[in-house]
Amino acid sequence: MRRIMQWLALSVILVTISGCGYNTLQATDEQIKASWAEVLNQYQRRADLVPNLVNVVQGYAAHEKEILTRVTEARAKVGAINVTPELLADEQAFKRFQAAQGEMTSALARLLAVAENYPNLKADGVFRDLQAQLEGTENRIAVARNRYIKAVQEYNVTVRSFPSNLTAMLFSFKVKPSFAVENEQELAKPPKVDFGAAGKK
Repeated sequence: MRRIMQWLALSVILVTISGCGYNTLQATDEQIKASWAEVLNQYQRRADLVPNLVNVVQGYAAHEKEILTRVTEARAKVGAINVTPELLADEQAFKRFQAAQGEMTSALARLLAVAENYPNLKADGVFRDLQAQLEGTENRIAVARNRYIKAVQEYNVTVRSFPSNLTAMLFSFKVKPSFAVENEQELAKPPKVDFGAAGKK
């Protein structure tokens, strides 16, 4: 009889746990980690392209020191941020990370716009190859960010919804920060790296 009661109690606990959202919280938390790792991977890929890009541009436009310096400094800022798993739980640290990446995007846009003023640079095969790699990386960054945003949204809904919010409080699952998107429709469009029109203005 005692064994039957133990099995019954265990069954009740298992049913309660499965209905309280614990497994969903675990699954969505793991999805966030995987999505975040891909975001970091693509940002690192972009950062790795910068030194070669700067060197090629410098060969044709050495006097564009301000823009070259901005790109180098933006890359240094990105590299200085300590990206740990705790970053996803710290909204302010996450905002600093996002701001640094935004500076990098802006600096690269200016650098590529400069190429419009240098036909020999635009014709350089190494520059064109790096530009194509950067464009592909920017597209992958947009996709990775989009996946991360969706994973965080699903997780945060679970953390805030009843009765899973009770489980979240019990096991210290907290809302996670996401990328700020001023125009969510723009997320579906990969950013354009070719700033030819901007350079001709």
